[in-house]
Amino acid sequence: EVLNACFEELCEAELIQPTFVIDYPVEVSPLAKPHRSKKGFTERFELFCVGREMANAFSELTDPVDQRQRFERQARKRESGDLEMPDVDHEFLEALEQGMPPTGGLGIGIDRLAMLLTNASSIKDVIAFPLLKKVPTAAAAASLGE
Repeated sequence: EVLNACFEELCEAELIQPTFVIDYPVEVSPLAKPHRSKKGFTERFELFCVGREMANAFSELTDPVDQRQRFERQARKRESGDLEMPDVDHEFLEALEQGMPPTGGLGIGIDRLAMLLTNASSIKDVIAFPLLKKVPTAAAAASLGE
């Protein structure tokens, strides 16, 4: 986690040219399959352009025992005060235990492309779903003198 925090703070903004960052630590990739030859790493990559993450992809973990251990580790961190950590997803674990087929995916959307083209610093600035945006209320606008 410290390695990832250092990368985010010191390196991400410097990745101007399209750059693939590969093999992320297990601690920051709870759903990714362990790397075949690098202990402690996962089969995951992210694409960065102009200092921003444009895509995230990985081979999904299909081992229910390993997945349960990772979820429980996250839950313990949540109990210790890290509210960004999710609770254990028991339904997902049950699907894995019953033989969910191997999966994978790539996360890139028009919203990230719009961020790049408009130089937006946050995905919230270009999100297409207005219900997810914070809309100022009349009272808030009045307090700002609008």
